[in-house]
Amino acid sequence: MIHPHGHSHAHDGPAPDRHPHGHAHRGSPGGRLARWRHTAGHLLAPHSHESADKTDHALESSAKGMRALWVSLTVLGVTALAQVVVVILSGSVALLGDTVHNAADALTALPLAVAFVLGRRAATRGFTYGYGRAEDVAGIVIVLTIAASAVFAAWTAVDRLLDPQRISYLPAVAAAAVVGFIGNEWVARYRIRVGREIGSAALIADGLHARTDGFTSLAVLLGAGGAAIGWRLADPIVGLLITTAIVFVLRDAAREVFRRVMDAVDPALVDAAELALLEIPGVRAVGELRLRWIGHRLRAEVAVVVDGELTVRQAHHVAVEAEHALLHAVPKLTAVLVHADPDATPDGADPHAALHHHAPARIRTA
Repeated sequence: MIHPHGHSHAHDGPAPDRHPHGHAHRGSPGGRLARWRHTAGHLLAPHSHESADKTDHALESSAKGMRALWVSLTVLGVTALAQVVVVILSGSVALLGDTVHNAADALTALPLAVAFVLGRRAATRGFTYGYGRAEDVAGIVIVLTIAASAVFAAWTAVDRLLDPQRISYLPAVAAAAVVGFIGNEWVARYRIRVGREIGSAALIADGLHARTDGFTSLAVLLGAGGAAIGWRLADPIVGLLITTAIVFVLRDAAREVFRRVMDAVDPALVDAAELALLEIPGVRAVGELRLRWIGHRLRAEVAVVVDGELTVRQAHHVAVEAEHALLHAVPKLTAVLVHADPDATPDGADPHAALHHHAPARIRTA
């Protein structure tokens, strides 16, 4: 009989005590088939599971996030400066509000940039999982900023509804509104695409924030159109409608960030992980399986059931293969902890009997 065996390779940082992955598959034709299929996969898409390579991938993801932030900051900064000139000429309060939104959206790049920089720091004895959670904090800041934008937009619309004003230089105001919408929508698409690519909920939320400011720009455009035909209430009425749209975007961003803070993952990732594990020779069942996001990287913890008669070395081989399969099957997964449980014995002895009095804190799934 073997004792429960734990095996972990953290692929997002240095690992001084590495175990080799050079185990040979043993036994059944299924094991040989799995080996041939895996070898063919490496020939078609060669890669490495060494710590340095995984660290480079993590740094590359952070670099993409930083690039997205600085590019979008530049675009929104130029957009805001162009709108400032028109605000000075026209005295448009609506355009002033839109400019403030664009400036605020550009500045949300700062907490995200800090989060990405912190996320590159190595884990310490105090922060054993590293600093990836800084992205979640930045996501909360962004959600609060979107909420503040919604409140400001509503307040501006109501104030203009109660006190309608004439707008000068309407063509310039309309052009500035179009520039604001195009700039924000481009930034929104860029941030959301990169955020999904690297798995950053905070960057996705920031993209949604940019999209809310694009809606505000449309409100300015429609308001200017209404003013051009003599309908002064067009601007505040459209502003209220856009505020409603911002609230819906706020709901989506808040849901995304809340799920990330609560360690929620896409159930499809769990399904993919289970299927990959069950295909490993020697894995008889999958017990507890947990995935969590730490910044824009995933970490997995899993218990697999193996033959109770295996030696520690054989059980270690199964654990390594299980880790390897997960790294292939689950995108953005960089760290895996595998625990090997022996299967049931004829006498029905529970290998975890010593932990029964800790049952409330140790929840297991079949």
